[in-house]
Amino acid sequence: MANMGRQNGSGPFRVSEAANLGLHALAVIAAGPEPVARTREIAVRLKASAAHLAKVMVALEHAGLVAGTRGPAGGYRLMRPASRISLREIYEAIEGPMQARACLFGEPVCKAGGCALSGYFGRLNRDVMRTLGRTRLTDLVKEFGGNSGK
Repeated sequence: MANMGRQNGSGPFRVSEAANLGLHALAVIAAGPEPVARTREIAVRLKASAAHLAKVMVALEHAGLVAGTRGPAGGYRLMRPASRISLREIYEAIEGPMQARACLFGEPVCKAGGCALSGYFGRLNRDVMRTLGRTRLTDLVKEFGGNSGK
């Protein structure tokens, strides 16, 4: 009974494949020895679909986090230093604005004037949002090794 509804991955916090790719791709770019990284090279490093990653990179470009250049010397580069890009910005560029929803259901179902879980999950969601907001891309770069000052 304990595994009912269990998905791949661990823990209750889930990040979409697109957001996961975006977070990792920017860390790869920031950690790389060159200021520009090609989508195909990033995809190989992350063992991801180059086509899916290309769509994610377009979203990151629209958000102003990266700039893309076409051609043989093309690729993506960060638009500002990694120390000035938060994980929340990257996440929201792909998923849209984060909301600190307290209700686990799409619509509140509790009828007794309040949900026993809403305060707890509301705080938990706000904590996640705050943590992603203050965690910088340079913090991820440490996991990849490489240049953290870009």
